[in-house]
Parts: sequence; structure tokens; C-alpha cells
Amino acid sequence: MIEQPIRLGPPPGVPGYRLLNLLEPARPRRVAASAWAPVLAVATVCIGAFMGQLDASIVSVALPRMSTDLHASVGAVEWVSLSYVLTLVALVVPIGTWADAVGRKSLYLAGFGVFAVSSAACAFAPDLAVLCGFRVVQAVGAALMQANSVALIAAIAPRARLGRMVGMQAAAQAIGLAAGPALGGLLLSAGSWRLLFLVNVPAGIIGLATGATLLPRSRDLAPTRRVDPRGIALFIPVVGLALLAMSLAGQAGELKAAGLAAASAFALGAVAVRHQRRTAAPLVQRVVFDAPGLRRGLVAALCGYAVLFGTLVVVPLFLTRVHHLSPTAVGLLVVSLPIGIGIAAPVAGRLADRAPARVARTGLLLAVIAFAVLAGLRPTGATLALVLGVVGLGLGCFTPANNRSLMIAAPPGTSGAVAGLLNMTRGLGTAAGTAIAVLTFTAAGGLAWAMAAFAAIGVVGLLAD
Repeated sequence: MIEQPIRLGPPPGVPGYRLLNLLEPARPRRVAASAWAPVLAVATVCIGAFMGQLDASIVSVALPRMSTDLHASVGAVEWVSLSYVLTLVALVVPIGTWADAVGRKSLYLAGFGVFAVSSAACAFAPDLAVLCGFRVVQAVGAALMQANSVALIAAIAPRARLGRMVGMQAAAQAIGLAAGPALGGLLLSAGSWRLLFLVNVPAGIIGLATGATLLPRSRDLAPTRRVDPRGIALFIPVVGLALLAMSLAGQAGELKAAGLAAASAFALGAVAVRHQRRTAAPLVQRVVFDAPGLRRGLVAALCGYAVLFGTLVVVPLFLTRVHHLSPTAVGLLVVSLPIGIGIAAPVAGRLADRAPARVARTGLLLAVIAFAVLAGLRPTGATLALVLGVVGLGLGCFTPANNRSLMIAAPPGTSGAVAGLLNMTRGLGTAAGTAIAVLTFTAAGGLAWAMAAFAAIGVVGLLAD
């Protein structure tokens, strides 16, 4: 069996076409013919999913050490995370749309390469400005991977097994999220914060090698569309201002600045939407938003990610500042949430292949009930860890079922664009959940108001799904 790429995009004579084919080497015949080929390919995608969540959570534990070593304020060092998130969220939609035409495997492999090289550069950055610059480059590599991950699974997996394979990816993300703080603490104890970036280099090399060998070449690509630079130029600051507004909303004394950023995002967003409706080459084709269930599914996904990441912010704050627990004790209690996701996601993925809507709603309802318990009973210790585990089980059921529904609903040739929208939704949900968590904790000084807010957001997700 010899793989031949099917391209409806640029013809062989177009400059860069041969380079793209070099970046999409065919799998060995033995791999392509194997019954395990889809599983091996999805396992490769899981490496990128694991790395993405690991990098998101591992850096946060090192910010105080970076502040000391780089002689910078905590506010300035926060841009090590913010520059990464802003770049990642702003690029996943344009890259996802581009991948639909030029090849998902080629961009995914390029992402691994960029991520590994820029991680090494971050590790040797001499000052904060250079570090933030390389974090932007690192985010470009992460966007190339993340914008294509779910789309690759949708292209690889047989329709009857799509849910369970998306569940594998969700489990890999949960493991990365859970491992980040623990691994970050170990590396900080062993040496410098620079080790946190160096750990990405061997993982990137492994991902590049396995991706080239185990991922199939791109097929069923969309016709190449003209790039709309004005649309991209409008889209990136809209996303950046929206994230900035949500970040500022969670900081004491910054509500006026948050309101100004939100108003600016809304005004510029209106201009961007008007441009997208008039241009012949919109970033996301209109047919994507006309697909049944896509808009509702994205709203539900936004709610799910907001309550997940908001919980991972507010619970450690509560345990540290109110109960004065050590970082180790906090980590042991909070880790039950991603463990719950890791347990539920593969099982829920299998069930989602039969009844995705029912699995998603059941999972989100379970999370809402757990949030209500946390708001009303205010448990601590082992009981808190148990309820957080239930939250994880609920979100572990919801996420793969929701992702599966979105990818099934994607019109032909738009899976990359839909995957990009899903990843952008994850970033916006992360920022919104963090802002709500910090704002409610600052205002109330406890856990109950935050959990009540997350229960309400979960209900919105249930109504939307």
C-alpha cells in the first residue's frame, strides 16, 4: 500500500509545493497497512496534546523563580505566560483554515520542529524581553500543532471510533495538565527554571519522528483560498483585547481598564465581522457557522473550558490563602480533577460514538451538581478531593463527546477551521474562567461564590448543547 496525497490545493508547479510534500513523507507500507495504523497515528497526536497542556501548567509554577532570577516584577514576568497565550489563541483559527488547503500533516510536523527549537531558545534566553520573544515563537509552533490535532484525528479515525480516539486525546491533555505542576516542582528543585523549557526538546524530537512515520498524508483538502491579510490583522487584536479584558477583570483595581479593553475588543470586533461578511476570502467560511449544532457546540465548549480552568485557579488560591496549606498538599488535593478527566475521557469517548449528545449533557450535569455541592457544603480535605474528582469525571465525559460532535458537524474541507475555532474557544474559556475565579475569590474571599458562578456557567452550557 503506497500513500498518495490527494491535493485540491496548489498544483505541483507552485513554489513551495515540493517543500510541503517533503514535510509530509509517506508512512512505511507496513505501518499504512497495519490494523493498528489509526491508533498509532492518534497516539502521535496525543504527544502534542500532552506537551501543550504540560507546557501550559508547568511554566506557571516557575514565575516567582523567574521574577527573582531575571530581576523583574511579578507583573512583568506574567508576560511569559500571557505572550504565549495571546499568540496561540490568535493564530489557531487562521492556521486551522490554512491547513485545510495546504496539508495538516505538514503543518503539524512543522509545529513540532518550531516548538522544540524555540523551547531550547527559551531555556538560554538572557533576559525577560528575549524570553517573551521566544515564547511568541514557541506559541506559533504550539498553534501549528493544536490547530491541527483534532482535525488530524477526525481524518484518521473511522467514524464509528471517532469518539474513543478523541477521548484518548482528552486523556493525554489531562495527564499533561496534572503532570505539569508536579514535574515543574521537581525540575525547580533540581536546578533552574530553564530546565522547564529544555524538557520540551526531546519530546519535540520524539513527536517529529513519530509524526513523520505514523501520521498519514493529507487527503481531501479544500481548494486553496486567497489569504486575507486585512482579516488576520483585524482578528489578532480583537482576540488579544478580549483576553486582556478578561485577565484585567480578575485583578483588583483594574475594572476600568478591563472595561476599556472589552469596549475596544467589541468595537474592533464589529469592524472585523463586517469585513468578514464582505470579503471574498473570509478567515472562516460562512458554511462553517451555518452547520447545524456548531455554534451551540462551541458555546458549550467555552462554558466547559471556563469552569475547568477556573476551578484549577480558584481552588489552589482558596487552599493556600484561607487554609494555609503547603504547595505539596494543594497539589495532592487538586490533582484529583485532571485524574478524573483522565479516567473518564477514554470511556466516555467510546460511549460518545453511540450517543454523543447524551454523554456530553450527562457529563456537564454531573459537573454542575459537583459545583453546587462545593458551593453549599464547602468541603475540605479528602472530601474536597473527592468532589473535585467528580468534577473531573463530568468534564472528562463532556469534552470528548463535545469535540466529536463538533468534528462530525464540520462541513467537508473545513475540519481544520473547526479545530482552530475549538482551540481558540479553549483559550478564551481559560482566560474567562481564570478572570471569574480571581474576581469572585477577591470579592468574597471564599470558594462558595466561585463554585456558584461555575455551576451557573455549566447550566448555560447545558442549555446551549
